[in-house]
Amino acid sequence: MTKFVKGNEAVVIGALYAGAEGYFGYPITPASEVAHKAAEYFPAAGRVFVQGESEDAVAYMLYGAAAAGCRALTATSGPGFSLMQEAISYMAATDIPTVIVDVMRAGPGLGNVYPEQADYNQVVKGGGHGSYRCLVLAPGNVQEMCDLTMLAFEKAFEYRTPAIVLSDGQLGQMMEPLRLPKEEAKPVDTTAWAVQGTAETRKNLLTSIYLDAPAQERMNVRLQRKYARMDKEFQRAECYQCDDADVILLAYGSSSRNARTVVDMLRAEGIKVGLFRPITLSPFPIDALRPLAKKRLFTVEMSAGQFRDDVVLHLAREGLLPPEGVGLINRMGGMLIPVQDIVRAVKGAVL
Repeated sequence: MTKFVKGNEAVVIGALYAGAEGYFGYPITPASEVAHKAAEYFPAAGRVFVQGESEDAVAYMLYGAAAAGCRALTATSGPGFSLMQEAISYMAATDIPTVIVDVMRAGPGLGNVYPEQADYNQVVKGGGHGSYRCLVLAPGNVQEMCDLTMLAFEKAFEYRTPAIVLSDGQLGQMMEPLRLPKEEAKPVDTTAWAVQGTAETRKNLLTSIYLDAPAQERMNVRLQRKYARMDKEFQRAECYQCDDADVILLAYGSSSRNARTVVDMLRAEGIKVGLFRPITLSPFPIDALRPLAKKRLFTVEMSAGQFRDDVVLHLAREGLLPPEGVGLINRMGGMLIPVQDIVRAVKGAVL
């Protein structure tokens, strides 16, 4: 079955098929339709919908529900995500699996409701306090808004960590056909760690405070080992026309759509260009990028270069940073990157 829906609605559909039992939300443009559709669909499906009084309240509702083993989610945009950082740090420290959708808008400050990708650092790097990070998945179309929300729930519970679906205002507001999932995910047994006020879960303890410094260090070391396992097991990327390319465009989210159009246009002119699209931003898909490191690289992004800086970091760690560096093709302030701007930049580098 196929529906014609907004990306924001696809998130809710994906969450329901993932078995989500609760949505805790506070509306903020351009993510508001996620809360609107959750308010409609969750009660109709026998699930819980709660509108909180603020993003802070919502984040701690999410924390409490997830600590009890509930598959729960929320959605927000940049200013709201900033307010949720403290609770996200607590959830990361206590191995709490949950899903948060960030539909990025322009900033800094209040900014505007148009699409941008400048939440990259605070989302991918773990913007709260402490040495933690989350799983981060980056959809590139409405279908993936649904599918990657489902995958975010699966992996959040597999690794017991918060998972973030990093979207943007363009993807959230655009409409495309959505193929509905074939079946709902199976229930997850959480009795080994959840705290539900029952005899079976009485032994479980979820805490992020260790007054003994060596114990606090052991908790941090354990988290880093988990992140290393995530890095090894869960990298995802799409390579389009990369095998014989001389130039590789690196882009995610809305920017990857324009970059893919550029690849097709320039290929028609005989210029060998490819697209590297990370689907996981954390873990960063360095394994798939490694074979492309000797080519001419450009990031295409709606930020001042936050994604480019991360690409440079991962390549430099591998000793693979190209002599000419990594180029940047960008716009900011909620401005989509015109196809012709990308074409001019690539041609200026290779012709």
